[in-house]
Amino acid sequence: MSTRHILLGLLASGPSHGYDLKRRHDERFPQARPLAYGQVYTTLQRLVRDGLAEVGGTDSDGGPERTTYRATDDGARELARWAGEIAPPAPFVANEIFAKVVASILSGGDPAAYLRAQRAAHMERMRELTAVKSAKGADLATVLSADFALNHLDADLRWMTTTAARLTTLTAEVDTA
Repeated sequence: MSTRHILLGLLASGPSHGYDLKRRHDERFPQARPLAYGQVYTTLQRLVRDGLAEVGGTDSDGGPERTTYRATDDGARELARWAGEIAPPAPFVANEIFAKVVASILSGGDPAAYLRAQRAAHMERMRELTAVKSAKGADLATVLSADFALNHLDADLRWMTTTAARLTTLTAEVDTA
């Protein structure tokens, strides 16, 4: 996820300061890694440097001084370009689980046991995500984020099932290579 574009998207609704942008990011993208304040302010400085945002002023409202930022017209155009850009499917899929299965075969380990343990970890995470999306008061962003993760975990589980069924053949191929 592009932090600069997400911040531009949050600025599209009007001027805001870094603290508020961080809070709104964490609310809008509940399943994403929370942004660090340093990341927010560094990204805002780069947006200003690149002419995509500008400083709108400073205020304190009785507290610490806060700098307000707003998107420029160039920033709005960049956001529109990025938002309309099709995200290409990855040309190469790096699969850590597959790499560990092969490493297990190469080292004389037990790839079937590894797949069972990985399956259990995936199932536990799926239960957690199901609870998150089923919680009373869960907003749509939370539900959709959880659904996205659940669908990916489900695809991993289906792949693990297929791989487990083919371990004998895979082991023979890895051992002869």
